Amino acid sequence: MTNPLSISTLQTISEVEEQEWNKCVSSNHPFIQYGFLNALEESGSATAETGWMPYHLVLRDHDKVVGVAPQYIKGHSQGEYVFDHSWAHAYERAGGRYYPKLQLSIPFSPVTGPRFLAIGGEKENEYKSLLMSGAKQIATKLGISSVHATFVQEHDLPLLEDNGYLIRTGEQFHWVNQDYTDFDDFLSQLSSRKRKAIRKERKEANHADLTFEIKQGAEITEEHWDAFFAFYIDTGNRKWGTPYLTRSFFSLLGPAMGSDVVLFLVKREGRYIAAALNLKSDECLYGRYWGCIEDHRFLHFETCYYRAIDYAIEHGLKRVEAGAQGPHKLARGYLPTKTYSAHWMRDPGFHDAVGDFLKAETRDMNAEIQYLNNHSPYKKN
Repeated sequence: MTNPLSISTLQTISEVEEQEWNKCVSSNHPFIQYGFLNALEESGSATAETGWMPYHLVLRDHDKVVGVAPQYIKGHSQGEYVFDHSWAHAYERAGGRYYPKLQLSIPFSPVTGPRFLAIGGEKENEYKSLLMSGAKQIATKLGISSVHATFVQEHDLPLLEDNGYLIRTGEQFHWVNQDYTDFDDFLSQLSSRKRKAIRKERKEANHADLTFEIKQGAEITEEHWDAFFAFYIDTGNRKWGTPYLTRSFFSLLGPAMGSDVVLFLVKREGRYIAAALNLKSDECLYGRYWGCIEDHRFLHFETCYYRAIDYAIEHGLKRVEAGAQGPHKLARGYLPTKTYSAHWMRDPGFHDAVGDFLKAETRDMNAEIQYLNNHSPYKKN
């Protein structure tokens, strides 16, 4: 009897119907939606030319799409936020070829979420497992060195390990809403010294020359995107040399994602001078990009962290995830949170060597998270 299950790959996400992709998404997590991924490709931000060649997985049961996974053939390790440059150098010094590699991730987005998407029901884990093993089979068929699934969900870790993936632990800083009534209620849970420091920062950032706006969904015009893109380019040129996203991405993002796009804007003397771009789900506000063209003390903290907390409290969101890096977020109420990625190396010796490295790295990461939690700004029980 012919196996009704089959896996194929897509050169662009547009090769599958939007509704077929999104029916495999069990939540309204914005970054895994067809609209977001398609905007990256259609705008020229995530393409073969930028080193992100789409090679998405589609699992079908007969002719019905039952699982998908955002996958790319990568010619570098940029825009991933899970750093494997040392692995690449070590493998190439030993005579191997690390690139290209397969990357199951959301380009330029260090946000935990679904990576192996399957329609719900009793076969969900079977479908996910087939996608996980399918990525390895494709890497083997193409002679690709490795498979990397980044910012995976914790509940998928056992299934990934069963499929031979090594688990890597990382760290981000997230703010958690403890049913606060307002920002002062949140501040009341901090130590006196931290509470005073935040109030001082907010007072200095909210001086009379600045006005703050929130634009969401259809309220965001091309004028707003023009202003934001100028800030994004300025910050990107200073931080990583070449900004990842094109101007057209933002024009496509608005219509594709609707009210899930939230833009915090700052004006001085009638002119926009700073902004922070966020996306949201039913539970979380995700801080993504920030930029400014004037230097104002504590404006970054106010726009990206404190205004995000205000928004989350007002709209009943459970969390604010403020992106990669940032131990400085700890003093502002954002606590260390584990993130996870999964890795498989086609070369068994290389796979074992990476596994040994990850055992030591995980011990260090767990110790660091414990240390940071011991120095939390919140009152001690």
